[in-house]
This record gives sequence, structure tokens and C-alpha cells, in this order.
Amino acid sequence: MTAQEICGMGIREIQAKFRDKSLSVRELAADCITRIAEIDSCPDGLNAVLELNPDALNQAAALDEQLKGIYTDSELFGIPILLKDNINTGDRLRTSAGSLALADNYAGEDAPLVARLREAGAVILGKANMTEFANFMCDGKMPSGYSSRGGQVINPHVRTETPSGSSSGSAVAVAAGLCAAAIGTETCGSIISPAQHCGIVGIKPTKGLVDGAGIIPISYTLDTAGPMTRSVEDAAIMLNAMSVCGNEYDYTRHLNPDGLKGARIAVYQERNEENPAYENLLKILTDAGAIVIDVELGNEYNIGDLMKCEFKACINHYLSTARSSMKSLNDIILYNQAHAARALKYGQDLLLYCQNETTGNMTEPRYINALLERERAIARLDAVFDESGADVILCDCYRTAPFTGFPSMTVPIGKREDGLPYGSYWIARRFDEAALIRVCGAVEAAVGCQ
Repeated sequence: MTAQEICGMGIREIQAKFRDKSLSVRELAADCITRIAEIDSCPDGLNAVLELNPDALNQAAALDEQLKGIYTDSELFGIPILLKDNINTGDRLRTSAGSLALADNYAGEDAPLVARLREAGAVILGKANMTEFANFMCDGKMPSGYSSRGGQVINPHVRTETPSGSSSGSAVAVAAGLCAAAIGTETCGSIISPAQHCGIVGIKPTKGLVDGAGIIPISYTLDTAGPMTRSVEDAAIMLNAMSVCGNEYDYTRHLNPDGLKGARIAVYQERNEENPAYENLLKILTDAGAIVIDVELGNEYNIGDLMKCEFKACINHYLSTARSSMKSLNDIILYNQAHAARALKYGQDLLLYCQNETTGNMTEPRYINALLERERAIARLDAVFDESGADVILCDCYRTAPFTGFPSMTVPIGKREDGLPYGSYWIARRFDEAALIRVCGAVEAAVGCQ
């Protein structure tokens, strides 16, 4: 098998090859690194991988040795995973959020979600490039997928199109077969949007389902990490390991090709754009026996005030525990100003605003009002589910789930004529990721049969 074929396999397919000894953990990790060299780190490459783990091959070899004597039923054992560059690892990888100012930041320990992945036997292959500071550095000027430390990530389907962000490198790496799976983070669309633009599966879990400690933050209220994979099954496997519930809950048991039969699906479409894949999806839903209901969703959310009023407190606390020479938001701003030619290609007006116009105490009236608005939005969304009896909502209002903390998921449903993927966006009740996996798994199966 070629490196491309090996790196494109699903997690359970990989495990089968480990068991029959036709593939070793080290061989798989080496094949991923080979593929990164061939199409990502080369001239005109995709630029999705910011940094490789220098210990990955040795760790993979140690796992092979473990397989000789100990049987493991962990589905992530030996699976090569890339992490977004804002997630701490207590190893020789840096955690910089794509910022030159944080290029010397070596975390003292793994983020809890990383510790869970390692405990499950995953191989941390490296860090993925991202939109700098998770697209919270300058207001609307920085291209998605650009960071001063890593440069520009390229969409693997149409090079001239955006990869979207801020989990750009994670999405591109999965789509291009540079790893088996990746971890992204989302404050407002940063898992879902790049997953859609790159034609992969992404889950933004319910706020609180995945431990958010050890991640360079924007917002205590909104930030969460989630899996980015090539299939719904792989996403479910990843979520099993990442969840604070551990392996006590198996999301893969909700996979069912007939999962659309009798499913109640509420539909809300904010924009009336011509999208043949979306129209085809609606037909697939009804043909498969789903009950489709039209609903209205509120879509005016004061998400900006939450982020702006929390950011200074969040980043200053993170830096107080970090090993970086940067100890505050103001230190980052001053560093960027002193290295403006490289660090400030697109400015830092959001950083300046948060430093100068917010207290860092999260006591501003506009912030408190935004929190109360969020509580009302949660109640409204609960009411939509209650009144419609919906299992999931199909919509294109990307701020709804991030603002309320409800789980969301995207699954590919087709491609444009130029090859850019179309994705579908789904929301479920809080902590009902099972409904997302059941419906999206069935959608994936149905669309794949088209």
C-alpha cells in the first residue's frame, strides 16, 4: 500500500491491520510523516502541519513493543493524531496559537484532553497550523488559516479557496490524509466551518463534555475542543476518548444506517442560496423516512461582547501558568509591535481593544447583559426542541450552537463543480451527541450511496 492509501484508512480499518500484523504503529506514523513531507511541508505544499513531534516515531515503536505482550481493546491505540496549535502538550512540542510571541511556549503538562488521548494509546504526531489566536487578533483582516508563525494553510480541494478557520490546519490535515484524525477548537464556528470547507466530519461538543483546561483561550463561556475526522464513525471513536465520561459511554453504538427512519428533523435555513446538495439532502431525508419540520430560530446573538470581555482575563490566566516569556496580553501586544514586520502583517486591533477597552474582571454591564441574553437563547432553543419534538435541527445559522453551548456537527453532502465540498450543519440538545451521530451517520451512509 502507498502512504496515501495507508494514511487514508479509517480507525477501525487501521486497528484490523495492527491485529493481523500487516501494519505496525511505527510504519503508520512513518507513512504519515512521509505524506506530510510529500504534499504539506514541500514547496507549494498545504502548510497544514506547523510542527512535528520529534518523539512520535519512538513512541510508536514503544507501542508496537507493547502490542507484542499486551492485548488492548482501545480503538485509538497507535492512531496518529494532530493537535491544533493552541492545545498544550507536556513534551517537546510548542503551543503558540500560531503566534510568534508565544513561539517559546513549552507547556509543563498535557491538556487533560491530550492526557486522555495518550492514555488511550494515541500517537501525538504534531501540531497543526491555525488562524492566529483562533481568529481573535484583528477584526476581519486576517485570512482564515494564516498565522505569523506558520504562514498560510491551503485548501486541499481548491487552492484558491479558503480553508476556513480557525482550525484550518486540523481540517486540511485530515482531508489530505496527513493523519488519521485531528483535534480542533471552536469558539464560534472554528471546527464546523473548516470541516465543511475541507469536506470532513467535525463535532463541536456540548460545552463541558470535553475538558477545556490547557488550551490557549478566547472565552471561558464558549471555547471547546472537538474531533475532526474523515467519517462519523471515527468522530464517535474520538469523542469516546475525549469526553470527560471516558470510555464509560460508547457513541459508536448509535451508528445506524437506518438512523433516519422516523427521525424528527427540524429545518431552519437563514439564507436562500441555491445549493443542489442541500436540496438533494432534503430529498434523502424524506425518502429515508425522516419527519421534516420547519422551525424558526433566533439568530441575533451578542457573541462578540462575550468574547471581548472574557479574552483578557482568559489569556492572562493562561499566561500566568505558562512557561512562555509572555506573562500578559500586554506583553504579547508589545512583542508584536517590536516585531511588526513579521508579527503584524494584518494588525492586532482586537488585542488592543481587549487590553485597553475591557477591565479583565468581566464586570462590564454589556458583558453581564450578554450572559443573560445567552441564558434566554438557551431557553428559546430548548423550547424549539420541546415544541417540535425534534431529534436534531438542520440549519445554516452557525452562531446558534456556539452561543448556547449546544452540540453541533457537520457531515459532507456533496461538491461544487470545481470540487469544493458542501457540508450540512446539525444541532442537537445539550449532551445529546448520540442524536447527532445517529442522524449524521445515516446521512453519510445515504449520501455515500448516491
